[in-house]
Amino acid sequence: MKNHKFLLFVLVLTFGLFLAACGSSDEGEESDAGAEGTEEGTSGEGEATASGDYSIAMVTDIGGVDDKSFNQSAWEGITAWGEVNGLSQGNGFDYAQSSDKADYMPNLTRFVRDEYDLVYGIGFELKEDIQKAAEQYPDTNFALVDDVVEADNAVGITFSEHQGSFLVGVAAAMKTTTDKIGFVGGVDSPLIKKFESGFIAGAKSVNPDIEVDVQYAESFADAAKGKLIATNMYDSGVDVIYHASGATGNGVFNQAKDIKQNDPEREIWVIGVDRDQHEEGAIGDHNVTLTSMVKRVDVAVQDVANRGMLGEFPGGETLEYGIEDDAIVAATTNEEAMTEDIITAIEDYTKQILNGEIEVPHTEEELTTFLESL
Repeated sequence: MKNHKFLLFVLVLTFGLFLAACGSSDEGEESDAGAEGTEEGTSGEGEATASGDYSIAMVTDIGGVDDKSFNQSAWEGITAWGEVNGLSQGNGFDYAQSSDKADYMPNLTRFVRDEYDLVYGIGFELKEDIQKAAEQYPDTNFALVDDVVEADNAVGITFSEHQGSFLVGVAAAMKTTTDKIGFVGGVDSPLIKKFESGFIAGAKSVNPDIEVDVQYAESFADAAKGKLIATNMYDSGVDVIYHASGATGNGVFNQAKDIKQNDPEREIWVIGVDRDQHEEGAIGDHNVTLTSMVKRVDVAVQDVANRGMLGEFPGGETLEYGIEDDAIVAATTNEEAMTEDIITAIEDYTKQILNGEIEVPHTEEELTTFLESL
């Protein structure tokens, strides 16, 4: 189900909630649950309380809450929601960090036991556990970021990542001087294939002959593997790498910055993902972040939380946030790198996507058909 007006909804509702929260200073003590992690599910004990008796929590995947990617973006959204409602961590909102897949279910169960109203699972790797938890605990609401869940008390939060990936693919093709670009994926899966397919389609729409090196780290939390893959790609002549790999992408940034530090004149770039990763590319007077494919996980989790607090939780639905919602964008923070011609091209392709002239592929099969039409 498309969620076309959600940004206006969030802004109006957030303003109203802020007014309602003014004058209230009933904040409890801050919990250290998130800071210390919850591998054994022992932190953050006690019943959660919230404005209007509504409370929310999230369980990270193994990338962690500070992955500089979608876990971090989700936590920023939850924190912002809590602050608007006069809440504090451990008193109305919280998170549990997962260091292993075995932590997912215990972390979810702990938040159910602590009577949180809405519990998020961040990332498609939590799908099985969110599905199980939703079935076992029908009185608790659940939300799964980046996948679908089938339960009346659960909602799937998805994004049109292939559209944003297409746009940064355009940027990559226009920026490369070698006509060789790279894609680093986390886990080879239908979700990350959306990123890969859109990226290749966008790049080849600009230059059908461009070479795209695709490699998967098979992890969202292996920066060393990301650095190794990036090393091999850059050594082979690739000069722009788009990563969709969570914390693994930190290694891609590290390698690009190492190269730039040793050879400041070399044109070397990284395209970030999920959040605007401009800061991750800073190295001295330079910045290796060309752009980022930003998906507003933060706004989406706030939207669902606000709906739940109003008694309008979209249980049994799958929400999709895309370009038309301003939930998918190509960042232009690096004004020196994102030249006017690149920005204009992205704007033109955005219009073509929105008016249906371009249907961006999100699977390998659709990509093959798309490329044949070029």
